[in-house]
Amino acid sequence: MTIVTLATCNLNQWSLDFEGNLARTHQSCIQAKQAGASYRLGPELELCGYGCEDHFLEFDTFTHCWESLQTLLELGATDGLCCDFGMPVLHGGVRYNCRIICLDRRILLIRPKMALADAGNYREGRYFTAYSPPANGDTSDHLL
Repeated sequence: MTIVTLATCNLNQWSLDFEGNLARTHQSCIQAKQAGASYRLGPELELCGYGCEDHFLEFDTFTHCWESLQTLLELGATDGLCCDFGMPVLHGGVRYNCRIICLDRRILLIRPKMALADAGNYREGRYFTAYSPPANGDTSDHLL
């Protein structure tokens, strides 16, 4: 039998607090490693904060998220730990709410959300597009 330790994070992230969100995200990676985890799952849109609202329409929000992810990779947050980070991604001129899977300072997968929360208090469809995979099953490359 193989035992796997997973680390899930409930972080106190703030909208547009890129430095603070980065620090809390990095600390959660350190704690996950100390706990012996092999996989770390972070909150949705953790690098920018969930409630950015109309700031999701600004290119700077995406740029700062990529800068934060770059810093996490450079700091070695993903060394020996598969990390699942949440951040917005602009691909082909379309905004997606994504999961970024990283390991050993490399991005392995960018997974856009396929179903958006648009009921009650949630209006994700205002800022993001639900991803629809191509009918032929192809994947697409994202130039970093």
